[in-house]
Amino acid sequence: MMLKQLAVGDRAKVSGFAEAGGPYRRKLLSMGLTPGAELEVVRVAPMGDPVEIRVRGFALTLRKGEADALNVDKL
Repeated sequence: MMLKQLAVGDRAKVSGFAEAGGPYRRKLLSMGLTPGAELEVVRVAPMGDPVEIRVRGFALTLRKGEADALNVDKL
C-alpha cells in the first residue's frame, strides 16, 4: 500500500520503499522513516500534495514524490 492511499487519522507501519523511489530513499531514511517505523497521517492538502504525518514524535511534511516512494502497511 502507498502512503497516498491513507486517509487522515489512519495509522501505518513503514514496510519499505517503492522501486521508483530510489532518489528519495536516503532522504526518507535520514528523516526517520525506516522499515518498521509507525506513522499517523495528520493532514492532507486539498490537492493531495503535501501530506503531513507524525512519526517518532515529530511532524513531517512530505511532497507527492517523496510520499510515492514509501510503502506502508495499514494498522
